[in-house]
Amino acid sequence: MRPLSELPDYREMSPDVRDRFARIRQRPVVLSVEGLGRAFTGAQGQAIDALDDINFEIRRREFICVIGPSGCGKSTLNRIIAGLDFPSRGQVLLDGQPVRGPGPDRGMVFQSYTLFPWLTVKKNVMFGPLARGVGPNLAEREACQWIDMVGLTEFAYHYPTQLSGGMKQRVAIARALANKPRILLMDEPFGALDAQTRATMQGHLLKIWQNIDATVFFVTHDLQEATYLADRIIVLGRNPGHVAEIIQNPVSRPRRPDQFLDPTFLAVQQRLEDLIHPPQQLTEQKSSHVPRMTLVGDDVF
Repeated sequence: MRPLSELPDYREMSPDVRDRFARIRQRPVVLSVEGLGRAFTGAQGQAIDALDDINFEIRRREFICVIGPSGCGKSTLNRIIAGLDFPSRGQVLLDGQPVRGPGPDRGMVFQSYTLFPWLTVKKNVMFGPLARGVGPNLAEREACQWIDMVGLTEFAYHYPTQLSGGMKQRVAIARALANKPRILLMDEPFGALDAQTRATMQGHLLKIWQNIDATVFFVTHDLQEATYLADRIIVLGRNPGHVAEIIQNPVSRPRRPDQFLDPTFLAVQQRLEDLIHPPQQLTEQKSSHVPRMTLVGDDVF
């Protein structure tokens, strides 16, 4: 593996990747975020900006990842797009229409397993279509298709307590997709999974995304995950949350785990690391005084 000092420029793209982005730019815009700001009221009654002047566009069937340091407003941005929170200024447009609340055109998958424990896998996936007035027979047929897509057909009559963490998230994804949303919003959906299950779920998600007409907006804190999944990566800075950079991911598709050691993959990951943890910040962290809390006489390094 080449040392970091010899990595290629993270903006360098192969001809096939340039062609892929050219095709993406020809697709219609699905989501527009314009001048978005969100302020909260502090303990002393003062206004605290969580997000400020957020601007970007997302095109149909793009896979967008959002990363940034803790407290930069990633989840707040996701909730505003979902219609679960509201901006203090600016707007979010979905297919040109302002977002004014939740709707079936946006599916949401959270980090926690937000399934109804009293319903089977099939009934969980049927819930959304039934709530929209879809007939039970059609809702059941469509639910079976989504359950099959996430590879859980043999578990259709199981309850959430009978499933592993990764299986629960697959059910959550199927339930979100059952309403055929324009955009699938995911808020660190694999953050609670172990490393092996997380890698498996990333592969499942890419296969699902390849076979559906949905745009994915994926919030994560994992730089490797963002590099592996995304077409573009929106990097947020903090105090207040703002767009620090939007990276067109030069890693070729289809994605494979063996790309983790590819120089291009590592170059993107290093750029993300530099944006989120600038060298000056790391130096300050290392130099900060930490009191010694042990009486052991020998040092561990």
